[in-house]
Amino acid sequence: MLLVASALVFLAGVPLFVGTEQTDRYFAWTVLPPITAAFLGASYWASCIFELAAARQHTWARARVAVPAVLIFTTLTMVVTLAYLDRFHLFSPEAWARLVTWSWLAIYLGVPVMLGFLLVGQLREPGTDPPRIAPIPVGLRWLSAGQACIMLVVGVALLLNPAFASWLWPWKLTALTGRAVGAWLVGFGVGAAHATVEGDFDRIRIGLVTYVSLGALQLLALARYPSALQWVRPVSWIYVAFLLSILGLGAVGLVLSTRSRSRL
Repeated sequence: MLLVASALVFLAGVPLFVGTEQTDRYFAWTVLPPITAAFLGASYWASCIFELAAARQHTWARARVAVPAVLIFTTLTMVVTLAYLDRFHLFSPEAWARLVTWSWLAIYLGVPVMLGFLLVGQLREPGTDPPRIAPIPVGLRWLSAGQACIMLVVGVALLLNPAFASWLWPWKLTALTGRAVGAWLVGFGVGAAHATVEGDFDRIRIGLVTYVSLGALQLLALARYPSALQWVRPVSWIYVAFLLSILGLGAVGLVLSTRSRSRL
């Protein structure tokens, strides 16, 4: 299931991250401004790495950090899709847009249900977790917990009231895109919180790789559309600092994780 999901999110990221200014023709709904499409595309591609890396693990303890995050994100996106179904290209004159839209609808109606059943089945499997062999330093755990809190708070605010919460974001969001961004923030926030609780480099290595890719891809998206941000607002600089902290935490974590493995 994780292999299938990784392929789907990679494909979803192509028209968003590559065709940022042509989402009216190649995506399920028209995403404006283009930097929002780039943000969503970067999130999909980072999620592709997350799910693909999880699928390659041989033990549940090393893969499970991805599953609740993916389940929550897909469920929230399904709800947002159904709430704004009239904004989607279900009957667009563009044949490709119609195909993508109906595929999107089928995926987000099916994946959360299927993944939920698979997760329940996995949790019922007998067995125990291997011991923690590479504890995460306290400072990094606090940083991860803080990042998780920020993503969860901003994500929930955007989901509940994107108009009111727009001051939390460095560029303009519509109601639909605000809630789509909120779903991603909650999903990544759950993943970061889960990794903090696991507290072991060996169990969250896939999350560290994802953090590096997420930070790098989002910074690349920002570099493509720097004028979209309102730089006179402090939130724009906070946003950049937050992306750098994600990239930095992932990179430092991977270095420490590699050192921990070499000592075993």
